[in-house]
Amino acid sequence: MSRRRAHVAMVGIPAVSHVLPSLDVIRELVARGHRVTYANDPAVAHLVEPTGAELVPYTSVLPVADNDWPEDTVGAMSVFLDDAIQALPQLRAAYDDDPADLYLYDIGAYAARALAESQHRPLMQLSPTFVAWEGYDTEVAAHIWELPGADAYRARFDAWLKECGASTPTMEEFAGRPAHTVATITRAMQPQADRVDTSTVTFVGPCFDPAEEEWARPAHAENVLLVSLGSAFTRQPEFYRQCLAAFGDLPGWHVVLQIGKYTDPAVLGEIPANVEVHSWVAQRAILERADAFVTHAGMGGCGECLLAGVPMIAVPQGAEQFMNADRLVELGIARRLDTADATAQALRGALLELTGDPEVARRSAELRATARSEGGTSRAADLVEELL
Repeated sequence: MSRRRAHVAMVGIPAVSHVLPSLDVIRELVARGHRVTYANDPAVAHLVEPTGAELVPYTSVLPVADNDWPEDTVGAMSVFLDDAIQALPQLRAAYDDDPADLYLYDIGAYAARALAESQHRPLMQLSPTFVAWEGYDTEVAAHIWELPGADAYRARFDAWLKECGASTPTMEEFAGRPAHTVATITRAMQPQADRVDTSTVTFVGPCFDPAEEEWARPAHAENVLLVSLGSAFTRQPEFYRQCLAAFGDLPGWHVVLQIGKYTDPAVLGEIPANVEVHSWVAQRAILERADAFVTHAGMGGCGECLLAGVPMIAVPQGAEQFMNADRLVELGIARRLDTADATAQALRGALLELTGDPEVARRSAELRATARSEGGTSRAADLVEELL
């Protein structure tokens, strides 16, 4: 298709699990000659700037730095609304005199949609997780509106929409299914996939290039196991000790254990010779060379694992991870262990069972091929250009 240089603005939130899925799409749009700006908190500048996009800094008040989210559902929703209300004036200051030709926005960046609607510009949601399906409003969302505080939240959201000039008048419509969504997950991870409106949603699969990161598989390793609970749910020293007891000195296995920034390696005790411990690792690169993955079942890690064709032990920690874990089990490529049940004996048994089952290997390979056929980064960038 013929292309014209356009200004594409991505508006995100500073949660690493939401930033990473967008980066390769942004990099591709820059490579195709577009001017791309990326509005986000300066805390994630080190992730955004290598893509070639211009960082448009705004201050976010989301509690991502210390992962101190409200425990109740309405409270958690409210912090996103608080963030949008205070972010919108900052975005206006940057974009009212320099509007984008098209706005891409993360599912948590409500202010981006309000800005685009007030400027009468096209917009597209870039979703790093599953999307709503036909019937979601009555099957899932309806229960939320029965919770304490939900009516006040809805009234506050509607009042903000009226004040800010958005063309979508109510919270239900605004937070509902947008006209254009690119879901950077594989369709296999989508609940009720056959009930998703594919005229508005396109599943392109995870968007990244594993070659961007390097990791050398040790020459002596017959098998490689990666253990990681992602970036947010990593205050789990007892879980890590159970992993060391389960997999330490396991014949033929080399273990890479990521413990995040909240856990001091000193509290783990003696580290077995076959285990390497890090606060952060090149997860994508390791998965390309791994034989199994112990994961919290965040959507990003699930997608990376599906693309690599690696079976998983899912130990969900929060949010949508419990649904993801169950879905992986349904797909035939995982075992689920809740944190309380993730003893050394259970972890070791699950690993040996998974990696010794030829049907798991077959399903992993099948899902890997399907995920890689969905188009990934280039398909996502094509859809952006089509909307332009």
